[in-house]
Amino acid sequence: MSNWTQTGLSLSESKKALILLHGRGASAESILSLTSYLDLPDFSVFAPQAAQRTWYPYGFMVSDEGNLSALNSSLQQVSLLFQFLIDNGKTPEQIYVMGFSQGACLSLEFTARNAQKFGGVVAFTGGLIGEKLVEEKYKGDFQGTPILLSSSAHDMHVPAQRIHDSAHLLQKMGAEVSLTFFEDELHTVRPEELEKVNQTILL
Repeated sequence: MSNWTQTGLSLSESKKALILLHGRGASAESILSLTSYLDLPDFSVFAPQAAQRTWYPYGFMVSDEGNLSALNSSLQQVSLLFQFLIDNGKTPEQIYVMGFSQGACLSLEFTARNAQKFGGVVAFTGGLIGEKLVEEKYKGDFQGTPILLSSSAHDMHVPAQRIHDSAHLLQKMGAEVSLTFFEDELHTVRPEELEKVNQTILL
């Protein structure tokens, strides 16, 4: 049995597929609530469910060893879904990956470790995972993939500097990166962020 929830069009009917990754303590169903604010008329949408509602147990910038086993398992879960989409007729360029908070970090980590021409990547309040950013972990060429990163500049969980550093590394790997910071202190997905995704990513 697949460990994800599907909505939108069937894969045989859709032109594109979206992988949605929830945050810590949340669920596939909760992240799917974003779909009512997104322009997805020709998409199949898939939301995997993390074990115990967390993709990895500790903060995304702590010692790599603590998160290693769970993170590898979570990356494998996303990889299996990605391969399922490929096996069912989607090209990487028709596949989009989007997440919030812990799911945003996982979205960036998965796509950077498997860089190629994706449809688009969206990280609402997230950065690449690791105590330090190690460029050697990441392979491939994004070939102009649009990647949107946005967050509060004062988020308590995700330092703005890590988001900046992640954006720089993704650009070096060939992504077209859009980076937006908000001056509030909210840990949330804002209407402005969703509107920008509709206008620039889900085309």
